[in-house]
Amino acid sequence: MLAFPTKVFADTNNSSTVSVSDLQFDAQQQQRQQQQSQALQRQQVHTPEVRFQTESDSTEQRPLLIPEAQCLTISQLYLTDLDLNTPDLNAYAAKDTRPPISQFDWALDAVYQAQDFSLPHCVGGEGIGILIKRVQNAIIEKGFVTTRVLVQPQDLRSGKLILTVVPGRVSQIQMRDNSAFRKVTPATVWFALPMSSGELLNIRDIEQGLENLKRPPHADANIQIVPAEEGANPGDSNLLIDFEQRFPYRLTLGLDDAGSKSTGRLQGSVTASIENMLSLNDLFYTSLTRSFKRGSDDNGQRGSKNISLYYGVPWKNWMLSVSGSKQDYHQQVFGAFTDYRYAGESTTMNATLSRLLYRDQQRKTTASLGVWHRRSANYIDDAEVDVQRRRMAGWQIGLQHKEYIGKATLDISLNYKRGTGANRSLAAPEEQYGEGTSRPKIINADISLTLPFALGQQPWRYITAWRAQWNKTPLIQQDRFSIGGRYTVRGFDGELTLSGDRGWLWRNELAWNVMASGHELYVAIDKGVIRGRGTEQLLGRHLVGSALGLRGNLWGLNYEYFVGTPIHKPQGFRTSHVTTGFNLSYQF
Repeated sequence: MLAFPTKVFADTNNSSTVSVSDLQFDAQQQQRQQQQSQALQRQQVHTPEVRFQTESDSTEQRPLLIPEAQCLTISQLYLTDLDLNTPDLNAYAAKDTRPPISQFDWALDAVYQAQDFSLPHCVGGEGIGILIKRVQNAIIEKGFVTTRVLVQPQDLRSGKLILTVVPGRVSQIQMRDNSAFRKVTPATVWFALPMSSGELLNIRDIEQGLENLKRPPHADANIQIVPAEEGANPGDSNLLIDFEQRFPYRLTLGLDDAGSKSTGRLQGSVTASIENMLSLNDLFYTSLTRSFKRGSDDNGQRGSKNISLYYGVPWKNWMLSVSGSKQDYHQQVFGAFTDYRYAGESTTMNATLSRLLYRDQQRKTTASLGVWHRRSANYIDDAEVDVQRRRMAGWQIGLQHKEYIGKATLDISLNYKRGTGANRSLAAPEEQYGEGTSRPKIINADISLTLPFALGQQPWRYITAWRAQWNKTPLIQQDRFSIGGRYTVRGFDGELTLSGDRGWLWRNELAWNVMASGHELYVAIDKGVIRGRGTEQLLGRHLVGSALGLRGNLWGLNYEYFVGTPIHKPQGFRTSHVTTGFNLSYQF
């Protein structure tokens, strides 16, 4: 149950009163379902990372301070692309002429960065070689690994030095499908690779293409740069792709205790997925989750069911994902004079289009734009509670950045979510009291750092994650920031949570891969804080909890088990002194 003050709304159509606990319970169920859907998506959707190291030539670091014994004074330095139709550079020896500017002209900046070279400058054969290496390395650092810089025959007595760039281009793209179930079509390659025949070859594009080809969890690929066929243009290379797709149909069975005592803590799930369904490096899955009542749950009839769908397809530097879920739950409520059946249903839909903005050897940045829709309804003994009917829609925009710092990986994301009147949205009942709106304005930020290290020749890793929410409008309970539970602040059973319009949480985890066996023992300490309208009336606004757990894979069974306990909680905040939890899954 969410701990947050709210008004009691009278449903005049049904002549019934919606209690505070009913509103809070419904909000908590929807938030729990959203958290579980996100956890399922992280489990099913593979996000490969491909990084190639590009090595520079150390000779470019040599200084040019000492003039060579035999040198010529250069007063003008140019960079031009190779032109097979104009091989003689002496045509540009005249005073008022210059060669065509190269598309790599920006690489000339590397010549001057060492501050040991300025024009005019007397250079000889060794100095020219150093200048070439500086330009060459600048081009390679940008990913153009097959582009070369050279000096064509020319008369340096003119005072001009013209460096020639031989652009490295893609000649042909060849695919070898080694799959037992052939899934490769021309569209597979076209959707995966950001470049095509005739375009410049950039190692960053190859990285992106490999990530797209490997996006189906059981697909593997490798791209080799090989010499072009005889008669090709200078600088041309072929790309040879080796692709292998294992059996593309998967069935995953799962069991966990991530539910609530109000609807059944024990949950079973079955997930069916299809990889490369359209041979576009795409992924589709659908999942069914339902609860099972056990003795420790609340008395009476109660249960929940959730169906979710996901489809994602990459296209060059773009990624389109569509997801949706539908949840139903019910519980028996025991009143002072009569019992009644309280039920709820909710549907969410999301569509997101993201694009890679920039990537190099150490980082990549992506922007995303999406639309969302959410609706829900609640019932008392099969009669709808009109005041609880929700229908909301809107858009969201985000920016994601990944930075590689040595062995560590830093992920940063910023997202803005806006509700609109689209799709026949309904005004929230809380709007008349200024306590919420169907057109929210929400800012979310996430920062996480993963640092692997060795201790006593054993593999360890430290993971820290910070998440925050800010609001620009009053929020209904379903949109508020909630803490307390396995997905937020561990150590709490999740039956009661704290929520506010804004807040933040900080999760910390130290994990040991036991004897490099694939079984990871971890200890976690988390903290969460809520702020905003009405939170001063709560029992408190801070939670701190801890957990000790073990996860891994045993005979194909993925497992996780943890024991948690609160470290700090407000007085009167009801939660178990010791919380246990587990998650099991097996994939066929």
